[in-house]
Amino acid sequence: MYELLKKSFLDSPVVERNGYPYFVNPISDGVPKVDPALVNEVVEGMIAMGDFDCDVILAPEAMGIPLAVPISLRLGIPYSIVRKRGYGIPGEIAVDRSTGYSSGSLYINGLYGGEKVVIVEDTLSTGGTARALALALASHNIKLVEILAVFDKTENPTDVVPGVRVKSMLRVGVRNGKPFLDC
Repeated sequence: MYELLKKSFLDSPVVERNGYPYFVNPISDGVPKVDPALVNEVVEGMIAMGDFDCDVILAPEAMGIPLAVPISLRLGIPYSIVRKRGYGIPGEIAVDRSTGYSSGSLYINGLYGGEKVVIVEDTLSTGGTARALALALASHNIKLVEILAVFDKTENPTDVVPGVRVKSMLRVGVRNGKPFLDC
């Protein structure tokens, strides 16, 4: 299962970003070039594993975008992108977040109290972005159904957002500068 994704991940180079081992992969970074067959395998896998009983698919930019769009098209569910810059439009939700290698603000637009969302992520590393989004959504009475990720590097997925299902296609890690599958 997920043979293209596994090969792609294991072939990923690893670079250091502020002392953090960061794998570079077409699905998580858009480089090197992205094979449409790989994207299709990932999208089909996410659709199969996800509970898309939701009103909106929510995807952090940048690499959540090429996942959310085809899922939205196939399932007929609207999507919204969590942006790294604010637009200042009414109802915008500002979110402060910190990850293993960066921090800053994110902005959610177009969601309303009472809606249900599924977050689609390329990679969960520390879970910092997912936790920050979950808290912001809850504070606006927006229900987070579940979090779907292609790659999961967290120590324990159930700790990412207590009470929210976290599903991933591959549990992965980096050891001695090399990517490995944590099966």
